[in-house]
Amino acid sequence: MARHRTAVTQPRRRVLPRPAVVFVAVALMLFSCLLVVDGLARSQVGVDAVAEDTAPGATDGVPAAITDGGPVIDARGATPASARMPAKTISLTFDDGPDPTWTPRVLEVLRRHQVPATFFVVGSNAARHPELLRDIRAAGSEVGLHTFTHPDLSQASDLRIDRELTETQLVIEGALGESSYLLRPPYSSTADAVTADALRSFTAAGRDGYVTVLSDTDSRDWERPGVEAIVRNSVPANGAGGIVLLHDGGGDRSQTVAALDRLIPQLQAQGYRFVTPEVAVGLPADNRPVSTADQLAGSTLIGLVAVAGVVVDALTWLLVVVGVLVVLRLVLMLVVAVRHHRERHRPGFSWGPPVTAPVSVIVPAYNEKENIAATVRSLVASEHPVEVIVVDDGSTDGTAEIVEAVVSDQRLPRVRVIRQANGGKPAALNTGIAAARHELIVMIDGDTVFEPTTVGRLVQPFADPAVGAVAGNAKVAGQAPGKIWSGLLARWQHIEYVMGFNVDRRVYDVLRCMPTVPGAIGAFRRRVLLAAGGVSDDTLAEDTDLTMAVCRSGWRVVYEDSARAWTEAPATLPQLWRQRYRWSYGTMQSMWKHRRAVLESGASGRLGRAGLAHLAVFQVLLPLLAPLVDIFLVYGLLFLDPVTTLVAWSTVLGLQLAAGVIAFRLEREPLGVLWLLPLKQIVYRQLMYAVLIRSVVTAVGGIRLGWQKLRRVGGLEVHLQEPAVFPTPPDAPEAPRSRLVVLSRR
Repeated sequence: MARHRTAVTQPRRRVLPRPAVVFVAVALMLFSCLLVVDGLARSQVGVDAVAEDTAPGATDGVPAAITDGGPVIDARGATPASARMPAKTISLTFDDGPDPTWTPRVLEVLRRHQVPATFFVVGSNAARHPELLRDIRAAGSEVGLHTFTHPDLSQASDLRIDRELTETQLVIEGALGESSYLLRPPYSSTADAVTADALRSFTAAGRDGYVTVLSDTDSRDWERPGVEAIVRNSVPANGAGGIVLLHDGGGDRSQTVAALDRLIPQLQAQGYRFVTPEVAVGLPADNRPVSTADQLAGSTLIGLVAVAGVVVDALTWLLVVVGVLVVLRLVLMLVVAVRHHRERHRPGFSWGPPVTAPVSVIVPAYNEKENIAATVRSLVASEHPVEVIVVDDGSTDGTAEIVEAVVSDQRLPRVRVIRQANGGKPAALNTGIAAARHELIVMIDGDTVFEPTTVGRLVQPFADPAVGAVAGNAKVAGQAPGKIWSGLLARWQHIEYVMGFNVDRRVYDVLRCMPTVPGAIGAFRRRVLLAAGGVSDDTLAEDTDLTMAVCRSGWRVVYEDSARAWTEAPATLPQLWRQRYRWSYGTMQSMWKHRRAVLESGASGRLGRAGLAHLAVFQVLLPLLAPLVDIFLVYGLLFLDPVTTLVAWSTVLGLQLAAGVIAFRLEREPLGVLWLLPLKQIVYRQLMYAVLIRSVVTAVGGIRLGWQKLRRVGGLEVHLQEPAVFPTPPDAPEAPRSRLVVLSRR
């Protein structure tokens, strides 16, 4: 009888988040808090203009003591009460400040005429300019509240009202060490226009100890009607007293300052006295000292706003620099790419005598059962003479057997299968190089298919003896059927290949600093590969590492856009993440490995100072900062003018769309897929940011990243073009079977 082991229940381990994840989460939370604080402090403030008359019935339920009363409304008790200004008594009040330009000029006029005023300050403005509150008090005037973000309190909840007043009070206490109980609600009017909703907000504020100060004499300076009109509007009728509404913030107040300098002497000449509202109606003095704890709390809020302002200002300038560099790069890259296209496609262009020498095509394969048959059949169908070497790198899914069956069943000539113990892609490529019979070698991935003309076009640049390697045109091949996300991913990657990788290769070709011949489609001289020591396994981007070594040795690496290959793209987000994580990390490894090229001369120096510098700035540094674009998009929509923000973002998107049209025209690709570009900017780009950030953290931490094998879905057969170029005539003898070579690394 077979004995069974008794299962032992293991205690459930507590899974803790990685320190890096915790650090990033905390940093993002703190940064978000700073943005919110700064956004609230910079919220754009409109003027207290009342554009419409009070709607009929809106004042129903408001006591006559309020609507028929004066502009000072005390709702702190059970029954709201109001008070009028005495005759020949004026209170000058200023809203929407403090403003660093206009508040000092208003104070100068008041000092000159020795007249006090009450400044109802917006907390967000005061938090950024606390010194102006101290100037107001030093000039003998008072400070009142005008909320923190300037909302219409009649439409706000009691909780919002409490928050607006508490935050503004904190700023005043932190700046002055004093408090205020005088409140002017934004967008308020005269007492006879108080609605039931407005009275509710007055009562809510009254429960917190605030007295509402409206106005009964509107200068209408917010209309900028001219100095004469402002002076005329600010004089109460028939010698009555009044609270005059003026503004020291919210826009250009030059007319207000000029009118004030004329209004005060004119009213003084008519026997008016100038006092603050609470003095005029017999209430206690407004600004009173607070405890040290309250002042400290307010100072902390002001300090937080200051820090947030510095951070956001620095990031804003950084964003401007990034934006300018990105736009300039985009324009220059497209100009150079168009030049490359015109040069290569001009009538009469030739690399030299036609290259007809046979080519060895190496296919490194590890668990490629989904596509390997299509890959081999596409190579055998080549119009250029080839030998195909499939190096099975210890596959466990029958990859080698599939190739052997295809060769046997279809009698495919010039195909060899080499088996070896699993050693990685570089080892498989080196095995293929050692077994190759020809000087020209093409490398192709096992998830890629060629067109019949691809090999012939790919090797034509070797007619130039200075060319040591050629990069082909890799294109995305379809997506998993029935999968919406995989379909989107394939299309987004298609846009990326056309607008990014291929445009870059054109530019690198012109500048002679090509950093990468893609593993999916690349050609090399055999002696160049041997001189470089073969394919290195020092990095996870063996194609980039090899290309940089070839460039540094003095060989020219070019891009042949007419040599096309169709390669399977990741069909899911996790697969895409793994692929790009490996690419990004491997590229940084290669850059570090070849960093000395920056200081060298000749071809190596050109790669270092042009190719590596471009990669460092535009593929690592600026992409790390690029999320600022999206952060400030949200910031602008929430705290600034949404229309201006959307126009700016749409302009950048329009430039990218124009660039996409040009890039797609160069590749002769249909433009229909470009409608996905805006969604790509919102979704796909964020994933690429995360990949890059993770790769940088991995690289800085010195972590050795392992190979990331992707799960294939197949489907490359749709890109095959039959028949093969080397058909076997009906009466021809049987073609030789594929040669099977078994290597062992054990």
